[in-house]
Amino acid sequence: MKSDRLLSILLLLQTRGRVPAPELADRLEVSVRTIYRDVEALSAAGVPVYTERGRHGGIELLPGFRTDVTGLTADESRALFVLAAQGAHAALGLDAALGSALRKVMAALPAPHRPAAEVTSRRVIVDATRWMSGPRQSVDLDVLQDAVFSDRRLRLRYRHSGEREPRTYTVDPYGLVAKAGVWYLVADRRGRPRLFRADRVHSARLLDDPVRRRPGVELADVWEKLRRQVEEREKEVEVTVRVRRELLDMFRRMAAAQLTAAPEDGGDSAWVTARLAYPTLRAVRQLLAFSDRVEVLDPPEARAELLAGARSVAALYGNGDADPAAG
Repeated sequence: MKSDRLLSILLLLQTRGRVPAPELADRLEVSVRTIYRDVEALSAAGVPVYTERGRHGGIELLPGFRTDVTGLTADESRALFVLAAQGAHAALGLDAALGSALRKVMAALPAPHRPAAEVTSRRVIVDATRWMSGPRQSVDLDVLQDAVFSDRRLRLRYRHSGEREPRTYTVDPYGLVAKAGVWYLVADRRGRPRLFRADRVHSARLLDDPVRRRPGVELADVWEKLRRQVEEREKEVEVTVRVRRELLDMFRRMAAAQLTAAPEDGGDSAWVTARLAYPTLRAVRQLLAFSDRVEVLDPPEARAELLAGARSVAALYGNGDADPAAG
């Protein structure tokens, strides 16, 4: 609707200052010509908006102009109050700020929408933590936040997965990302994008040097590239298994990261076929946790790896007939 678009333009100009017409058109998914017509409509309605031509021009409000916006729809009101359940603000130390902001929004809402917004905050909970993910190490994001918002370089002591000792890195941060309840620092190291799990950062020190980001590159760009690298990396071992039907729900949860497709449910059969992918052959030993209720069908190398793992477990616990009280 045009009224929604006019309100969006007004809010963007209030928060961003001067904005080029092509950028507004791109964000609102309309033509540049439509944006100029909308600006004329705003001006006719008494909004002090003007256009400046040229290379560094754009659309801008007169300095000092502000307006209180209370025209939120019912769905927009609910969407704002779902934010209170996200949990990310707690790790950033923004609990109090978010509560204060939502109280101000509540006061500004049209009276008919207030009950729906209040009910939403009590009826919807968003918990980003996965089941069976185990306890997580507490994360201190203070220094990482300082580097992100002050545009300064960071010196990290960081422990990689599978390594006992941390390494030292000097990085140029783009920002922080919360993915499924896990915080990541997105940064460049020597001009190349890197991803650092915040709970593996042993220490972080803010440097005096200004950040050296690649020109024109934003956090969203770097995150998208890194996310694709993680999700689309080549899997070395593809495994086909069959799962006892009564275990299927638990299997889906525990092996969610390895499943390449939804399990093939054959109907009333006691077994369900599933396909998984592992980065290494040894990682297939994860399936030992399911005992005889999951059977590897293919490839033979995966069956052999599981057999070797089972023999190692048997050797660890020794002869089952031995007296457990014997010293």
